[in-house]
Amino acid sequence: MDMEIKGKSAIVTGGASGLGEATVRMLLDEGAAGVVILDKDIHGTGEKVASELGDKVVFVKGDVVDEEAAQKAVDEALKLGKLYIVVNCAGVGTAKKVVGKDGTPVSLDFFKEVVDTNLTGTFNVIRLAAPHMMANDPVGEDGERGVIINVASIAAFEGQIGQVAYSASKGGVVAMTIQLAREFAPNGIRVMTIAPGIFDTPMLQALPDKVKESLGKQVPFPPRLGKPPEFAALCKHIIENVVLNGYTIRLDGAIRMSAR
Repeated sequence: MDMEIKGKSAIVTGGASGLGEATVRMLLDEGAAGVVILDKDIHGTGEKVASELGDKVVFVKGDVVDEEAAQKAVDEALKLGKLYIVVNCAGVGTAKKVVGKDGTPVSLDFFKEVVDTNLTGTFNVIRLAAPHMMANDPVGEDGERGVIINVASIAAFEGQIGQVAYSASKGGVVAMTIQLAREFAPNGIRVMTIAPGIFDTPMLQALPDKVKESLGKQVPFPPRLGKPPEFAALCKHIIENVVLNGYTIRLDGAIRMSAR
């Protein structure tokens, strides 16, 4: 038997909305012992989501790059059960050109902030969760002790103009996937990454419907924006399929982004 979600504790960063929220709901539907949401909650939905989903969900408001907040998420997850699942959905997608229209170079702080959240924050949660996963009882015939799913982006491969910081951060997530999988293999912990294409998440919901429709039509098939439950469905399969390890899966309807 491969890894089962039922009875396992999980952490979902960025779980207050979008892809993360859909993943939280999927985990609960599949019988998780409990899920901790770690989220900066810029949309103000964290408490609402946790309240709606009941006492199996704990909301921790904080930044993934904050060691104290990430440690609190781990501690809360351990109160709910043994921590077997981590899904790192938290991220920012702000775009800026390296040199602005007025010839001014982009601030170094901007680049650092994006890389900090998307790459350093992902690593921060992994490094704090991994020791507890290593101490788990092995499950299934292969002796698994945990599954870590990170979220990159197709921008890691085809970053558009203005996405230099975003592409670099997500490329880093892709690059560390195989290394982490190799390091944790002796402990029975798998590491996978999903690189979503264009999904209907809060990042896009501020756009006019015509713009979102136009973006969706760029996708070869299906010619629409991805739906968060479709992302969550892939997370479920990764968790349950023991041979998925050390790889990045594009979830993008075959789109290949143009330069602009």
